[in-house]
Amino acid sequence: MATDKRPLSPHLQVYKPQMTSVLSILHRGTGVALSIGTLLIVYWLAAAAVGPEAFERAQHVLGSMLGQLFLFCWTWALFYHLCNGIRHLLWDAGHGFDIPTVYKTGKTVLGAATALTFVCWIIVT
Repeated sequence: MATDKRPLSPHLQVYKPQMTSVLSILHRGTGVALSIGTLLIVYWLAAAAVGPEAFERAQHVLGSMLGQLFLFCWTWALFYHLCNGIRHLLWDAGHGFDIPTVYKTGKTVLGAATALTFVCWIIVT
């Protein structure tokens, strides 16, 4: 039996969420959401290739309020993942590691993703 008296690591509930950790988790989550959402886009394209009846059903699903909400969120996830990916490329180049810049670029990524989403939906609709 081990008699090691070292403290155990605290659980995640002990840590206060910081912008950096929240944005990191959000980046991973949007990556998963983009994968799932891409399957829905593939369904829509496949329905268009199958024929008018299948396409009409797909349009009904994606054109519903829930479908539109999903597509809006998917669009935001796409732009967030893109903007945060650019931020990571800047980090890979060695830029923006000081704490004020990290927070400023994090807020910029959130703002840019939101603005790009609205601009995209205004243009498309």
